[in-house]
Amino acid sequence: MTDRNAQLKIVEQEAESDVAPTESRTFEVMRSRLEGQVRVSGAKNSVLRLLAASLLTSGRVVLQNYPEHLLDAIVHVGMLDTLGKSCVVENGVLTISEVSAPPTGLHWTGRSIRNTLLILGAMVARTGVGSVPLPGGCNLGDRKYDLHELVLTRLGARVWEENGRLCAEAPNGLTGAEIVLPLRSTGATENALLAGSLAKGRTVLWNPHIRPEILDLAAFLRKMGAKITINGQESIEIYGAENLDGVTHQVMPDNMEAMTWVIGSVITGGDVEILDFPAKDLEVPLIFLRESGAKVFQSEDTVIVRSGRPYPVEISTGPYPGINSDMQPLFAALGACARGESRIVDLRFADRYAYLSEFAKMGIEGHVRNGTAHIIGTPALRGAQVKALDLRAGAALALLGLVADGATQVTDAWQIERGYDRFLAKMKALNANCAVIK
Repeated sequence: MTDRNAQLKIVEQEAESDVAPTESRTFEVMRSRLEGQVRVSGAKNSVLRLLAASLLTSGRVVLQNYPEHLLDAIVHVGMLDTLGKSCVVENGVLTISEVSAPPTGLHWTGRSIRNTLLILGAMVARTGVGSVPLPGGCNLGDRKYDLHELVLTRLGARVWEENGRLCAEAPNGLTGAEIVLPLRSTGATENALLAGSLAKGRTVLWNPHIRPEILDLAAFLRKMGAKITINGQESIEIYGAENLDGVTHQVMPDNMEAMTWVIGSVITGGDVEILDFPAKDLEVPLIFLRESGAKVFQSEDTVIVRSGRPYPVEISTGPYPGINSDMQPLFAALGACARGESRIVDLRFADRYAYLSEFAKMGIEGHVRNGTAHIIGTPALRGAQVKALDLRAGAALALLGLVADGATQVTDAWQIERGYDRFLAKMKALNANCAVIK
């Protein structure tokens, strides 16, 4: 193993030397064996929620283990700046201070992110009114905002769409209520937590989606003064506060990034030590990986992964602690390198198999039948120009480039950087032959 301090210094140097991420970036990846050490950054799926929650208070918010190179976080901080916040990053710590009270709407001309739905919930909870651009994010098929509307409406807000914006108002403030989600939704659960934390009285959310990022947000809001009780996957009980205080909080490690390095090590026959590994959040995915032949050795918050060509996997995505929908493109990359046919069912986003057309350009046979993706593993992948259709599909293509003959060029690579902190720098530090070519 490479000396830990030297390894991490390489990551920082590479991050500084790469050109600033843009929405026209292309990564070139060549055959490589991943080896060395990598540290998992703060979680994208947690930090964006914490940034939205900072709008609930006029107090100072300090986020430690902040993933400052993550594109969606950079966009979100820009939004906070326009909403009266001052955001300063230093040595992996983000300090958010309020310069002026939030305006009645977020007027943003840059790229939108799905987290605008949470910004709307936080604005209405604190000021009684808000409007935001319609949400962006990954194109994963039918991703409406009806459950977010349900949450805010049940708490007493009026919600409507107007001129490409989503608007809400509650002139007399939000009032606690019982909310029943017709299906488990991470985003709707988060909005109920945010809005309920400043609503008058008691809010009960039935059928929430409890996952590690939800627990992290709840812990954050408790530190601010909200009273929150989580009753497993059955319900969440929230007693809102009149005002919420500032808070210092450590962002949890990113379990999606951790899984990316695990699968990258497996398919390249690598030898990777992953620091700050959130093993307790990944028990079920790790079971499937071990059954496919991965050699995973755990020690406190560190995991070492050593493996060669894996066996096929059969997975179905589902609520935590199961395999998250975000993970399935990474498992598909594993299946593409396996000895036989892998089968993947995504129960949340049935249209999330579009990446198979990009896999095909690399010589990977795959098709969808009756809602199941069938992927035929092959040892003979070929480099090609492929497109990152979304965040996780882009990461999966970059990993496949490590085992393909010839160069793989991943266009729209900014999609990867939306959710990975210093992705290319960490790849290079793990001995990957990769670069930005435009």
